[in-house]
Amino acid sequence: MAQRSVQGSVSYHAGQSAELCVASEYERRGYSIARRRWRGAGGEVDLIARNADGLVFVEVKKSSSFAQAAARISRRQMDRICISAAAFLEQEPDGQLTNMRFDAALVDRAGSIEIVENAFGLG
Repeated sequence: MAQRSVQGSVSYHAGQSAELCVASEYERRGYSIARRRWRGAGGEVDLIARNADGLVFVEVKKSSSFAQAAARISRRQMDRICISAAAFLEQEPDGQLTNMRFDAALVDRAGSIEIVENAFGLG
């Protein structure tokens, strides 16, 4: 297997592991996971969590530090996630009026998780 392919595979599995850990953290906080890796018009949303207050669209980023993980979330990516979230809300009873927010779940090299609620400044 080529070096690039091995690195891609390791990154993919590390990302999946980070998403599972983040999903468990949201469940520990009283949320249910409505969808994992939901694909909408703008692209993929890593996690969609739900509780009595509404929905949380979660972007999971893993890097060597929380700061480096946060820096990997671009404005373009936030815009794409918002487009996908709007498509997801079409199937909700309250549609676009559904209470929701966008979180960034940052995972460092040690596997520690930092959740930044309302990270996009929307919702």
